[in-house]
Amino acid sequence: MTTGSAVLAQVRDLVVAHRECLLGGEVMPEDALAGVVPSERLLDTLTLGMSLNYQRNSYALWQAVAAAYQDPASRWVFAPAQVLERDPEDLARHLLAHRVALQPNRHPAIWRRVARGIAESSADGDVLGLLTSAGMDIGRLGDIVQVRRKPEFPYLSGPKIFNYWLYVLEQYAGVRWTSRELITIAPDTHVIQATVRLGLCGSDVLEGSAGHRAAVARSWAEVLAGSALAPIDVHTPLWLWSRAGFPDIAGLRGVAGRAGATDSSGATDSAGVAGRAEVAGSGREEPWV
Repeated sequence: MTTGSAVLAQVRDLVVAHRECLLGGEVMPEDALAGVVPSERLLDTLTLGMSLNYQRNSYALWQAVAAAYQDPASRWVFAPAQVLERDPEDLARHLLAHRVALQPNRHPAIWRRVARGIAESSADGDVLGLLTSAGMDIGRLGDIVQVRRKPEFPYLSGPKIFNYWLYVLEQYAGVRWTSRELITIAPDTHVIQATVRLGLCGSDVLEGSAGHRAAVARSWAEVLAGSALAPIDVHTPLWLWSRAGFPDIAGLRGVAGRAGATDSSGATDSAGVAGRAEVAGSGREEPWV
């Protein structure tokens, strides 16, 4: 096993490499919504789309979401209150037509259940109302979605999707969370493989059970404690590094150094978050950095 300080040094290099676009990922799946969904509709659209982001090709899913939103006849599926007013068969037909849903019964049912959970969370009946009811507090929101009302939020309540959802809302919709450090790393297959490659966890976690994913998340929380990095900040660099076939970190460091990279803290400041949200609604398709 690699020491925590050695892992931290390597992951800082990966964060810099990601910033310099040396790992690929100049266009991330959710960038499909750029210039398509206005900023005031991003929270609902991102949340409902994320509710079906389980064992899916993420790029294909978000392209389908964008296509459905662009269709005036289907746009209502992204408004939770309107979903509840329409016939379930009508919902299924529109979701399936654009391949937002792939399973004709299960996926529309999940979409409708999540829409109901959102709509019944506040008088406004939307995701902003849900987040506001939790005071933008990750701990309180987790208690709602993952504990007290878990049956109302299938898939979204799972630890991997829940934490990634929080991050996506921050990056694309400009949400500013309290206790941001509570967003744990989202331990999907690529992140787990990268974690093992760095020597932070043993190869047993590659089995990918719930216990193994929890162990990976704990390990990252421990190694990043006291650094300028929150666990979720390293998710995308790790994911892209694995997806790229684990290019040599020392080589990436050299390229980044020649490009003039000087800051490897990886911290996300408020201006960066707001800037990314503006890009998402502006029509400019830019790298997710």
